[in-house]
Amino acid sequence: MTYSRLRITEVIFIVVISLFAFIGCKLPVMSEEPAMRVLPGAWEGVSDTAAPPRTLFRHDLMLAALIDTVLAGNPDLKIATERIRIAGAVAAQARGALLPQVNAGVTPSLRKFGLYTMDGAGNIVTEMEKGRMIPIDLPDLMLGMQASWEADLWGKLKDKKAAARARFMASESARQLLRTTLVAEAASAYYELVAADQELRMLDQTIALQEEALQLVRVQKEASVVNELAVQQFEAQLMDQQGLRIQVRQLIIDTEARINALAGRFNTPIPRDTSFFSPVALTAIQPGIPAGMLVNRPDIRQAEFQLMAARADLQAARKAFLPSLMITGSMALQAYRPGALLFFSESIAYSLIGGLAGPVINRNQIAGEFSKADAIQREAIFNYQAILSGAYLEVQRELRRLDNLQTIFELKRKESLILLGAVDVSRALFRYGRADYLEVLLARQNALRVNVELIEARRMQFQTAIRLYRALGGD
Repeated sequence: MTYSRLRITEVIFIVVISLFAFIGCKLPVMSEEPAMRVLPGAWEGVSDTAAPPRTLFRHDLMLAALIDTVLAGNPDLKIATERIRIAGAVAAQARGALLPQVNAGVTPSLRKFGLYTMDGAGNIVTEMEKGRMIPIDLPDLMLGMQASWEADLWGKLKDKKAAARARFMASESARQLLRTTLVAEAASAYYELVAADQELRMLDQTIALQEEALQLVRVQKEASVVNELAVQQFEAQLMDQQGLRIQVRQLIIDTEARINALAGRFNTPIPRDTSFFSPVALTAIQPGIPAGMLVNRPDIRQAEFQLMAARADLQAARKAFLPSLMITGSMALQAYRPGALLFFSESIAYSLIGGLAGPVINRNQIAGEFSKADAIQREAIFNYQAILSGAYLEVQRELRRLDNLQTIFELKRKESLILLGAVDVSRALFRYGRADYLEVLLARQNALRVNVELIEARRMQFQTAIRLYRALGGD
């Protein structure tokens, strides 16, 4: 009867343990990934499929040197480099989790058992060595190694390693994104500076002509050809141009300060080229095939690596429901006095323990981690798709803008030539009394306006080319 009850108890115990093990090892169902959007095969309205030049700013040696200075001294880029080192250390930790943890050391200790215990009562009547009883205060010296290792039965640790590696690559892409951004910002500020220089030279020439015209008007007033109103109009226009010149000078100061801040340095003169309207200043950009070109963008690569890390984290969280095999062991020389350690056969001690454990009670915590990882993966997918779509639209928009700005620039250039000729004609007619001073003033105002618009059109061409350079992934 007792034997039968014992067998029933054993069976019930085995069934309960098996049930808990089955429940604990059941893997959750992963949610379905959103469908990936496919990029168009070509840019709208663009037939060229060649790769874009990676040397957009190399024609200007001064700009190239400035970019090198910014990349070498920018503090944000230095911070990003240190973050890469942090991510690399985390990846190394994940790799180390796959290997056994081995520790070596010396452990001296002193123990005393109570005399009214099994150990204490047994020790006082037991010889440790011939003719020598075990002392009540028992020294113990251990010299050896201890090891522990979690066997990666299901690949969970490899998934964590893959996630850490992907995040390391994402941090490298983030640094490259910052580098491309710095190149674009430095180039943008440089061309703003060159445009301001051009505008300053144009204003200097205009002011010189206006001063000459003012002297002529004063002479004509003395000859009673014109009245005081004409002199005041020419003086007011001269003051307006001088005020514009001061504004441009302040713009140059602000832009130089912005460039020096990018380079992480104090006020330093910025050498720059003067060939603002040179036809070779703007390199023709050939955008290539969307799918092939957008892969160069660091933000897309960063989003892709973040997605890879999220997928690996989700796999690791799913495999956390499976049992883990932990193996621990130790091997050492152990004795109550140092001299006895030399008797290896007597003092050697070792242990080897293996344990297989799976989640039973704490499933809610693991399930919560899995749900969190699942949501993070879906968020990474949506983020990747949003960046990819935004990148395509950005490149498409800048390509069209570049074409339109070229047309605007050509029209403004022709208009400028016409109005400059009109200034010369009005000045000659005014000198001989064939035109009044209002016609001269209007011709000068129109010429100044169009020249400023021409410089602005050229500046916008450079800015658009820089944005396109950045949109295509930079160098």
